[in-house]
This record gives sequence, structure tokens and C-alpha cells, in this order.
Amino acid sequence: MRYLPLNSEDRADMLARVGVANIDALFADIPKAKRLEHDLDLPPRKTEIEVERLLSGLAAKNVPAGAVPFFVGAGAYKHHVPASVDHLIQRSEFLTSYTPYQPEIAQGTLQTIFEFQTQVAGLTAMDVANASMYDGSTATVEAVAMAHRITKRRKAIVSGGLHPHYAEAVRTYAAMAGDDALVLAPDVFAAETLGALVDEETSCIVVQSPDFFGNLRDLSDIAAICKAKGALLVAVFTEAVSLGLVQPPGAMGADIVAGEGQSIGNRLNFGGPYVGLFAAKAKYLRQMPGRLCGETVDASGRRGFVLTLSTREQHIRRDKATSNICTNSGLASLAFTIHLTLLGDAGLRRLARINHANAVDLADRLAAIAGVKVLNKTFFNEFTLKIAGDAAQAVERMADLGVLGGVPVSRLLPDKGLDDLILAASTEVNTEADRAAFVEALQGVLSC
Repeated sequence: MRYLPLNSEDRADMLARVGVANIDALFADIPKAKRLEHDLDLPPRKTEIEVERLLSGLAAKNVPAGAVPFFVGAGAYKHHVPASVDHLIQRSEFLTSYTPYQPEIAQGTLQTIFEFQTQVAGLTAMDVANASMYDGSTATVEAVAMAHRITKRRKAIVSGGLHPHYAEAVRTYAAMAGDDALVLAPDVFAAETLGALVDEETSCIVVQSPDFFGNLRDLSDIAAICKAKGALLVAVFTEAVSLGLVQPPGAMGADIVAGEGQSIGNRLNFGGPYVGLFAAKAKYLRQMPGRLCGETVDASGRRGFVLTLSTREQHIRRDKATSNICTNSGLASLAFTIHLTLLGDAGLRRLARINHANAVDLADRLAAIAGVKVLNKTFFNEFTLKIAGDAAQAVERMADLGVLGGVPVSRLLPDKGLDDLILAASTEVNTEADRAAFVEALQGVLSC
């Protein structure tokens, strides 16, 4: 009874107290297409030894990112993480610490949070940053909700270049809150005219750069249109290393910035935990969600750090809170801060240049293959390929040859007529031999 403490009578009593007829009613808000209509195909019970053997066999089917030439991106990127990052975050005072509610005994944790916020504000060229986002997609959702609060409007216009997972998160939250999210069709060439869609009901435009297809976007004109029409510009990014080279969103007039920090200090880790980045203009400080660490002085005039302007529902009445986000990816944000501190400004810029140079070299090599076209005019370390054939099949066949050659766009955007497109990313970890292997594999696949 340790793991299954409730019997059928207990469950019936609980359902009666809640006021629903059955357990399925508790999941009514989840679309039926997203729910399984059958049990998982798993054995009912196994011994500990059998479970270990079974899981080890399943794990052996995976191809580790570092085992073969790796060009997968689409919002999660393989970068080198120095060994010192893992060494430091595993110190017990960091590894086991939790929310620093008592500043007098949590100065170390609070200072690392403060430094993290300072770094994020600097990277994005924004006035203030917080330290309480789970990942890039939910940070984007929080940015949209913040724009709604500021403008007192309830419609978001979402660019077709936004990562599909991010767009889906915005759409889901909007549906639950009764808001309007106009998600545009996929924009492969960054050709959409967003400014023309802004009206008196629009709270914000959400634009990503580099976008999902790798295009770099100048947000200045969109920012000006938003300002003229009383809307806000929410700028999004999924590749934090790009901020070491491209113009930051704050310099282009963004009002709120949301993004993913996984690229710095955090490995791929089969999808998490990651760390969301969030920054805004100073005048919107009190509408920012989550946790904010501030610098102060104690009774003796010594420098100190505290949680400030805490607008989470844990601290104030729920109806007054800006967000119900209750924790954060603290260890992941610490890894981000340590890695970025080790790099420094010059190191980040050099890292970004290497990423771009590797990607340009790869794009030039791939474009020389018959039946392959690079669609981007500009990009950072990721770009879109159009091939003569089915992209998903080509990627699978390259994997069989020992090369993880990108992501088929149809995997994230099915049924959109984009079955011949591949997203390919090349970072500092890719060698010349890796790029040559990619070219050889794709050439071989397309010639069959």
C-alpha cells in the first residue's frame, strides 16, 4: 500500500467531494486527441534486476549527441560546457539549496541570482531581468501575459517564425485564459508583414530572432509600429550564444525579451531542465513575473542581496499576483552564470564568431550538392535546407550512416507542406571532419 494507498471506495469518496462523476472528468480541459485511450504497453511488474536490465536495453538504443557528427538544433543546441561548470554547481551549498526566503543565511545564493540577472540584462540590452523562468517557451507565455496586463488588451500576434513549441504554448495558455492569440502561418523566408496586423485590440507582437528557420530579423521597424499603436514588442530567442554577435533585442526597441538559456552552461540532457531568460524595460518592472533579486545594504551599511518586488502568488494574494510561477531552474541558471563568467565578454564574442563561421562553411558545402538549396539570406549558426526529396526520410537515412544531420521541419510543423525542409545547426563542437561527414552522408542519401 506504500505506492497505491487508495482503494476504490476512497477514490469514489474523493470524486464525490470534488463533484465529478469519474476520473476522466478531471482531464476535461485536455484535448481528447492528446489523451491515450489505452494503457501503456508496459509489463505489469518486474523485479529490480529485470527493470534495470530493461531500461539499460532501452538506453542503449539512443545515439548520444557526442558519439557522432551532430547538427541538430531547432531550439536546443549542443555546445561545449567546461568541466568547471559541473564541478561548481555540484557543491553542496548550491546543489541542495532552495528558495532563498531568509536573506540573512542565503547571501551566496542571492548574489548568484543577482549576477545572473545582471548578465541577462547585459546580453539582451534591457534595463532589468528576473530569475524565475522554467524555459524559453513558458517565458514567452509570461511575456505575453505581461503585455496583456500593461496594455489592458488581450490579443497577441504571433510571428510565423516563432518556434512551434513556443507558439503552441502561447496558444494553449490563451485558450485557458480566454485571450486571443493570432498565430501566423510558418514564415520560412521572414517575409511576413507583422506591423499591418496591429490594431487597437493588440497587446503585443511576438517575434523571434534568429527565428525558427534561422533567419536574422531586424526588429526596429516592428518596434516603432508597436510604439505608435500602443502595443508592445516581445522579442524571443532560442539560441543565447547568438547574442554574442548579433544586435541584441533591446537595441532594436524590444519592450520585453524572453528566451532560452540552455546554450550557455547547460547540456542537452534529453530535453531538460533548461532555463528561461526574461528581461524588460525598467518602466515595466512591477509587471514582471516571478522572482527578482535586488542589491541593498544592511543595518551596518554592508552590501547585501534580497528578494524584492515579489509579485508571485506565494507572497501576495493570488488575484494580485503577476504570475503563479512558484519556483525556478536555479541550478540551471547558476550553470549559465558560471559558464558566461568563464567566457567573459571577449570569450562570448569569439565563441559566437566560431559558431557563425562553422555554420557558413557547412552551408556553403551543402549548397554545392545537387538537389540542395540553402534558403536563408542571413543566419547565425542554424539555417534551412530545401532538398530534392522527403526530409524526414533523408534525416533517418543519414542517422543510419552515423550522422545526425539536422531536424526535418515536418517533425515540428506537420501537414504544412514543408516536407522537403531540414533545419541544420553547426556550433563550435563541429569539426571540419564532422562537416565533411554531413556533406558525404546527405550527398549519398540524395543520390540513391
